[in-house]
Amino acid sequence: MDDYKKRAIGLRKQGKTYSEIVSTLLGVSKSTLSYWLGSLELSVIQKEKLSENINKKLIKARAKSIIVAKAKREKYFSKIEKKNLHLIKILNNNKETAKLVLSALHLGEGAKNRRGSIQFGNSDPGIVWLFMKLMRFCYDAEESKFRCTVLCRADQNTRILERFWMQITGIVKKQFYKTRIDKRTIGKPSRKLDYKGVCVINYLSANTYYDLITLGKMMSK
Repeated sequence: MDDYKKRAIGLRKQGKTYSEIVSTLLGVSKSTLSYWLGSLELSVIQKEKLSENINKKLIKARAKSIIVAKAKREKYFSKIEKKNLHLIKILNNNKETAKLVLSALHLGEGAKNRRGSIQFGNSDPGIVWLFMKLMRFCYDAEESKFRCTVLCRADQNTRILERFWMQITGIVKKQFYKTRIDKRTIGKPSRKLDYKGVCVINYLSANTYYDLITLGKMMSK
């Protein structure tokens, strides 16, 4: 046992933690190490080595914890997606269901005081993409009736934003109105670097507007 104690002291002076010493000296418990090494005085260099070693293990443990948590999170959301997959299939194949979703979108984010056209705006590319998809699916929308306006901050590149929203909406450049810059943001740097402004979609059809707005009112009663 004296040999084990000497080896334990030597390993501790090398900056090894109790866990590392236990894995090296099989059969020696942490409580035994605490008894042997509790009063052991380390030099400044030895303490620095031990502290550095502990910090490295903590960083490694945190990284491992993040990976494990991410895997659990992905598994959790994967189960939710599988549970709702059949609803997405219905949305993609049933116009009546899709129209209800479109009406709900417009009810939440669309203008309610228009007369000759639908107006819908959002900063989330996914929401805008879904709106365009549902408009085309539910109403066999005429592409020439779409108009788009980008609202952005003063320090943003309008050309880049317009190209981005053209890709999301599928609306051609000639049907984009001039991008509108919020003058209140002049001299104020954007904090969210991934912010793409607000995309406002207009669809120039009174019949479609009244059909969608009426359905929304019926749903909300």
